[in-house]
Amino acid sequence: MPNKACKSEFTLTGPRLRIELNYLNLRSPSSMFFHSRILYKNLNLFFLVILSAVIPMVVSAAPNDQNRWDKYYNMEEFLYGTKPIPFLKDNINLLPKNKALDLAMGEGRNGVYLATQGFDVLGLDISPIGLNKAHQLAKHHNVTIQTRVVDLENYQLEKNSYDVIVCTYYMQRDLFDQIKGSLKPGGMALIETFNTDYLKYSRFKKKYLLKHNELLEIFKDFKVIRYQAYDDGKEAFSSIIAQKPKL
Repeated sequence: MPNKACKSEFTLTGPRLRIELNYLNLRSPSSMFFHSRILYKNLNLFFLVILSAVIPMVVSAAPNDQNRWDKYYNMEEFLYGTKPIPFLKDNINLLPKNKALDLAMGEGRNGVYLATQGFDVLGLDISPIGLNKAHQLAKHHNVTIQTRVVDLENYQLEKNSYDVIVCTYYMQRDLFDQIKGSLKPGGMALIETFNTDYLKYSRFKKKYLLKHNELLEIFKDFKVIRYQAYDDGKEAFSSIIAQKPKL
């Protein structure tokens, strides 16, 4: 039977961070408090033990951000599902195989898929609970991944180290130069996240949205392999695969 942890039945409304917490089936504030206390008492020690074994490499992470994402991921279901984004799956054969870095890996849907395709994957994320679920997903697919708990806002990527770097639905503009520098010559970056047209369908902080053609401008010194500006009337995002010049 498939691992129960790999279900992807969680419902999202509006922005992807506006999640519905009805999976707890709590009917009143008092019951919410009661259930929360039971959950924390019984699960805190369990997660500390498991995470210390599964995710040994921890770099200092911002407590507020870490706590927020841990709460989002602390459920049986996978917040964003277990399947990779279509743009990655559709273009997997274009990517040079070897070392891959998954930035803001979350629960691992993209990084684990890369591992199933023969890549040596390292995933970085601020949430140890999210990365623990990534390891569960990898085990379900009979592959292994490496992970590190880091705060990407205070972390430096290694220079000339990766053949592929994936970053999806995480916007930190000062990471783009690091991504370019961290790729080996001939390596490829795959980026996808919401663009400003998304404001037509949902409230979202504009600073976390790509401007029109921003990815093309950022990677103008790279070879653009694939690019799309997608809008289906419900959501809008931009995607790019760009290759670092070869020596």
